Amino acid sequence: MTTETRSDLIDKMTENLPVLRKKLKLSQEGLAEFIGISRYTVMLIETGKRRMTWNTFLSLVLLFDKNEETAVLLRALEIYTDDLDKMIKQQPETDL
Repeated sequence: MTTETRSDLIDKMTENLPVLRKKLKLSQEGLAEFIGISRYTVMLIETGKRRMTWNTFLSLVLLFDKNEETAVLLRALEIYTDDLDKMIKQQPETDL
């Protein structure tokens, strides 16, 4: 997956994060606890004052994909794409 594609997915998640969070009836504090970041970081991301990291994006995707309602939204909003699905399901190469 290219850096540009990752950036586009992060932008879409950032734009839709408040809606997705509210669908799960989560406060910024609750969301922060789920994914292991501070409430302040969630607030900065939602207000566009801090760029979401790829690791935060993946944590959010995993959280929202496990809820039926938000999983559908992730796909409708083109946040969870076929390319992302392939990347997530890809077997990592090991040196074993």
